[in-house]
Amino acid sequence: MGDGGFKIRNQSAVHFITFSVVEWVDVFTRRCYCDIVVDSLRYCQEKKGLLVHCWCIMSNHVHLILSAKENNLSDVLRDFKRHTSRNIITAIEDHKGESRKSWMLNIFQQRGEGNIRNEKNQFWQQENHPVEIFSLEFIGQKVCYIHNNPVKAGFVRSPEGYMYSSAIDYAKREQCGLLKIDFLY
Repeated sequence: MGDGGFKIRNQSAVHFITFSVVEWVDVFTRRCYCDIVVDSLRYCQEKKGLLVHCWCIMSNHVHLILSAKENNLSDVLRDFKRHTSRNIITAIEDHKGESRKSWMLNIFQQRGEGNIRNEKNQFWQQENHPVEIFSLEFIGQKVCYIHNNPVKAGFVRSPEGYMYSSAIDYAKREQCGLLKIDFLY
């Protein structure tokens, strides 16, 4: 946006963020690609001071509520997107049983060629659409929205049954999920 919209203005604030795959390609239907996102989030938690408050990986997008301790949140997200883009595309290229390989790689290459910000491929859509969290009520709305995404999509019957989200952590209030959660309430 030309007016400076969709930018993280307060780098120390908590933000609701969505990363979407270009053309809404359903990449995250395979666990190996989801695991790259989870491992990358974990790395950013351990090495870059990322605080993950809530998260969920859907088939073609990722919802997050995040903040950063020491580092600039925009820089952490830029590095995260760059790293996951490269690693997921490499995983697709190397996946011997990936029936959608040519189709997906063609889309990522075409989108990359059409975007001067990329060298070769584009995996994530350019915008993150960050929304600064401004109240406890807003936090509650976003946490419920994120955790109920897999239920609305028909993946599970209850949010806690979905492996790639923080719903189990919020339901049990103990470390049960795949990532350490920094609870907001």
